[in-house]
Amino acid sequence: MTKKILLSVFLLPAVMTFAQQYGGMWIPTELNEKEMKDLGMKISAKDIFNPQKASIKDAVVQFNGGCTAEIISPKGLLLTNHHCGYGQIQAHSTVQNDLLSNGFWAKNTEGELPNPGVTVDFIVDIKEVTNQILQGTDNLMEPELAKQIAKNIEIYKNSQKIEQYQSISVKPMYYGNKFYAYTIETYKDIRLVGAPPQSIGKFGSDTDNWVWPRHTGDFSMFRIYADKNNKPAEYSKDNVPYVPKHYLPVSIKDKNENDFTFVFGFPGRTTEYLPAIAVEKIMKEIDPARIAVRDVALKTLDEKMRTDDVTRIQYASKYASVANYWKKWIGEVEGLKKSNAVEKKVMYEGSLVAKNPEIKTTLDQLNKLYNDQAPFALNNAYYSETIRNAETLMLANLYYNYITSVETGRMDEKGTTALKKKLTSFYKDYNAQLDAKVTAKLLALYANKTDAQFLPAGFEKYKNETQNIPTIEEASENSIITGRSEVNGASLSKDIEKAFSNQDKLIKTLKKDPVFQIYTAMRDTYMTKADPQFTTLQTKIDALQKTYMAQQIATDKDRKFFPDANSTLRVTYGKVKGSSPRDAVSYSYQTHLAGVMEKYVPGDYEFDVPKKLIDLYTKKDFGPYKDKTGDVPVGFTATNHTTGGNSGSPALDANGNLVGLNFDRQWEGTMSDINYDPRFSRNIMVDTKYILFIIDKFADSKWLINEMKIVK
Repeated sequence: MTKKILLSVFLLPAVMTFAQQYGGMWIPTELNEKEMKDLGMKISAKDIFNPQKASIKDAVVQFNGGCTAEIISPKGLLLTNHHCGYGQIQAHSTVQNDLLSNGFWAKNTEGELPNPGVTVDFIVDIKEVTNQILQGTDNLMEPELAKQIAKNIEIYKNSQKIEQYQSISVKPMYYGNKFYAYTIETYKDIRLVGAPPQSIGKFGSDTDNWVWPRHTGDFSMFRIYADKNNKPAEYSKDNVPYVPKHYLPVSIKDKNENDFTFVFGFPGRTTEYLPAIAVEKIMKEIDPARIAVRDVALKTLDEKMRTDDVTRIQYASKYASVANYWKKWIGEVEGLKKSNAVEKKVMYEGSLVAKNPEIKTTLDQLNKLYNDQAPFALNNAYYSETIRNAETLMLANLYYNYITSVETGRMDEKGTTALKKKLTSFYKDYNAQLDAKVTAKLLALYANKTDAQFLPAGFEKYKNETQNIPTIEEASENSIITGRSEVNGASLSKDIEKAFSNQDKLIKTLKKDPVFQIYTAMRDTYMTKADPQFTTLQTKIDALQKTYMAQQIATDKDRKFFPDANSTLRVTYGKVKGSSPRDAVSYSYQTHLAGVMEKYVPGDYEFDVPKKLIDLYTKKDFGPYKDKTGDVPVGFTATNHTTGGNSGSPALDANGNLVGLNFDRQWEGTMSDINYDPRFSRNIMVDTKYILFIIDKFADSKWLINEMKIVK
């Protein structure tokens, strides 16, 4: 009791210092407009989202299904993060023409590079459709409840009149207590316009990822193309730059602490309303397991990438993807501890129970379910991360699914073609010899960290990492899965059509494959001894979480609730602000080009700086992009509540002008997906002044600046 009282005394002043105790990722049709205006916003909610006429939402798109991007010119010029466009930049790179290292800047629209398969999605309209989707679901339990909801969603979607290039997506909110329908318009001709070299766009790389101070010019530029009627169309040389309903003016005004900002984008996933027991399991068990697996994979890849340029280019995008959440989870664990997240949840639950005793029954049931699930959840974390990060086992998983589909009659010609296309793309950037080492080390970790009840018979032989390496290398050499052995007279990695020419022989050979047999032993054991139990308990947890969510909303009348992020369009807002994350440590809200030079390490893969950028700094050739300090601002932080998927999101000022490009969060606040704490939670943005400085002075691409509306 004493601990709880002290904690509340400690937390209350910190919370009262900030306007947003709980953060917020608001549906743009349900904005907390009064608080936004109290914090300094000068436009209206209708200026942000209006389905009837042009508004800011018409300049914000979901980029390639994951990140966010924004339109910054009347000619469909798109701005997003360098790390969001990284895969496309890599796809256009070769050892001879390394766009990752050298950067790329089209001289005109004719020089812009097409990216097959890349899309951007506009949100045309948002409607709450809870009554329609929950019709006829009273008193239904799973799985009948899910079936009825799925049926209602299809009925609703089929009842709507849309264009052939549009689609409707219905999303649950508040754990299925509400539903919203999104009308989406998809454009498919997206071309690469410009990207700084990774010594700018990825400056600081993994060392600086998730941390502040930050000096990364994390941006890249694309353009949307449309047909002659300005409608979505597949790539064609006859397509023309898209003319948007709205584009964002770009501000190069100085920023000051406590300036109002808001971020508009597609945050991926948060879980703000979990019970304390769930947060404790994540902090103490699940995240540490995920971190351990990725730690091994990343160290093994890094050793090779540092000494071999071919491997560095091959694995650049994959390594960055794996490292991103590895480091995020490390920060998340530290942040949950530092912010006393579990204790705060326990206190909040106590306050809810005091108002509504029925909630105690729900929480008691959730506590029991999470404890019952714990061993299965831990195995799920180790198993899924091992299969995901050992590419050889991931390939085996793809072939396992192929065989199952063939044998159950679910694999048609279209499915086979799609698989072959996916495999061809995968093998292009796959190093079987390198991944044999990764797989060997991860199998050793799995064998040592997994409870014996979840291990296949005889799996103890993989516990010794040193002995594993030659064993797995030999299996890899004799495997058709790795492409090092042939089937039907061809290698799967070199001539996939020929290798697939005799399906029966391919399947028969796969089943005898040494790598395939290792994978199937792991899979069969997991699917028998862990997955059914994990899934059954999770279904019960999900149903109770829905109840608990409804109880929170009904009971806590003083709290304004927003739904957890689920990759739908959201608005978050806050103020430009520095931070004091630890005793005697204070961070300013702004970094400058001088900081890039302070970190400069010649030839280093993370902290090298291009000569031209050094020359511009030395000459102080900053043009109109310097601030009141006389230096070029690079990045800044604010209290906006962001997460993955907000990468590339526009950061806007009180008037709706673009002032920054969201790309990261501060290390001490990465736990904000689970527990937003205003003392530590900061989003990190590239300053628009730095973006325009690089485009204009470094890239000599003033033709792009001339497209934009610059607010001085």
